[in-house]
Amino acid sequence: MLTKISQFLSHIPSLVYLWVAVLIFAASNSVTRKIIELGEHHLVNGRNPISLCNVLFVGNICAFLVMISIFYSEWKPRKLKNLTRGDWISLTIIGSLSGAIAPALIFTALDQTNVTNVVLIGRLEPPLTLALSVWLLGVRVNFWTVVSSLMTLVGVLTTAFLGSSGQAIATMGGLHLGKGELEIALAAIILSVATVISKSRLKSIPIGIFSIYRTVIGTVIFFILANALYGSHHFSDAFSPYLWAWMFLYATVIVVVGQLCWFAGLRNATSKDTTLASSFNPIAAIFMAYLILGEMPSPAQYLGGSIILAGIFLSLIGNFTYTKNKNLSSRSSLINAMEMAIGFRGI
Repeated sequence: MLTKISQFLSHIPSLVYLWVAVLIFAASNSVTRKIIELGEHHLVNGRNPISLCNVLFVGNICAFLVMISIFYSEWKPRKLKNLTRGDWISLTIIGSLSGAIAPALIFTALDQTNVTNVVLIGRLEPPLTLALSVWLLGVRVNFWTVVSSLMTLVGVLTTAFLGSSGQAIATMGGLHLGKGELEIALAAIILSVATVISKSRLKSIPIGIFSIYRTVIGTVIFFILANALYGSHHFSDAFSPYLWAWMFLYATVIVVVGQLCWFAGLRNATSKDTTLASSFNPIAAIFMAYLILGEMPSPAQYLGGSIILAGIFLSLIGNFTYTKNKNLSSRSSLINAMEMAIGFRGI
């Protein structure tokens, strides 16, 4: 039976896996907000058991349990001995940045602003990653890529200052920057740094080791920080059966299935396929916010989103021109897989 299922899955085109992954990742923030809303109708001693901190903490534990059942073979002593001390240090830094600090900022922002703002301002990550890659790694970029990055930056700033939906903490010339928008921007910066570190330091590390170690470090660091900031009572409802039921479902579908579909899609996909699929993410995320939460974009979000989409279109032109006759190499597949895993995709 398992052999037949495996044979069936192996015949599914790579593009199908890529687009399924994009749709799953696009729904992550909206599903998180929806689950928290459901928790408000199942209070425990007057408290919502599905709080933002509980979702991140318990969700990471559930994701770890699912991933260890899939990637346990990569944690053999022989493979672990191949990792240097520098590899472990880099993994720890990335786990702290992209597995704890950035998700915590994004989850906090979800409580301060709407999902559409989170999606659009989160697009600050790609141009920042590009700038850091050019500066630190000597990556060469073409004209289209530079122009698209600048347009994306303009779109993000437009959304952040004109579409602020929370408490304003900064004002410039009558424009207001909300707390939630600032938290998303900080998260994008942190994720960009983590991505650049992964490009330069983690090219040869197996995906299973990377994913599991990042999850463990992120969970531990987040737990320590939350206890230090809010006290040990902050996780008093973390063992609610209702919370765990939703988190196992969320972690399995959003985190594990999403990443496995992405990795499976990368095996035989071209760079054009992966670029197009990744670029569609913000459009899909906004649609999911409307479908799941009923969020309608504001005029500022329409304006900022249109500028960002124009930047994405120019980026596609540049990428398609540059990779016209090239297929995605195995090393590129690994790097792209890690980049997709690092950038926040749910928990």
